[in-house]
Amino acid sequence: MQTILVIDDDDSLRDTIGVMLEREGFRAVLVADGKEGYERALLLKPDLALVDLRLPGMTGTEICRRLRATGASTPIIVLSAIGDEVDKVLLLEIGADDYVVKPFGVRELLARIRALLRRVSPDARKVVHFAETEVDLERRIVCRRGTEIKVTPAEYNLLTYFLNNPDRALTRDMILNSVWGYESFPNTRTVDAHVVKLRQKLEPDPNAPRHFLTVHGVGYRFLP
Repeated sequence: MQTILVIDDDDSLRDTIGVMLEREGFRAVLVADGKEGYERALLLKPDLALVDLRLPGMTGTEICRRLRATGASTPIIVLSAIGDEVDKVLLLEIGADDYVVKPFGVRELLARIRALLRRVSPDARKVVHFAETEVDLERRIVCRRGTEIKVTPAEYNLLTYFLNNPDRALTRDMILNSVWGYESFPNTRTVDAHVVKLRQKLEPDPNAPRHFLTVHGVGYRFLP
């Protein structure tokens, strides 16, 4: 049974989501406080977390940032009553995977949950394709046009991070924290150098990249 952590201080909404999840065969863990929710996320390692942006104790934004800083890969769907473009850009910055604006229908939320769980399930991630490239995630092998491409461990880890975060604006700091971690903490130029290497090995034309794109003033975006 998959566990879903719901962090929302709206008692009525939280209980409604909990009932819906239990009815659909999930185990629902319900928390009203942000700080407690963050601690439960670290302890339980749920299959997915629903996180409201405005919470007592710790904001949803801070929960997402701290979880990603610890290296936690828990899929996160942010819940918010605000649907303007500023919040959607913020979403990309804080490491959430999806965004649902309140009020939302129960069926819509359930569909988003199932879609995200499918996307991150082990069975769905064994082999990933984009353009002329194939990545075997079990054997850590990268092939282009049927020929194996030699990549360093750091290049491979960066590539899989991009694969797991398609079409998202990723800051250099986000990439550093997720791929190298705080303990290593190399310079942000390390990210640039490794992106150049991936372009040289996997782009049809490294000088006019189609997949590993620069987002000026932010970092990079991977387009499959």
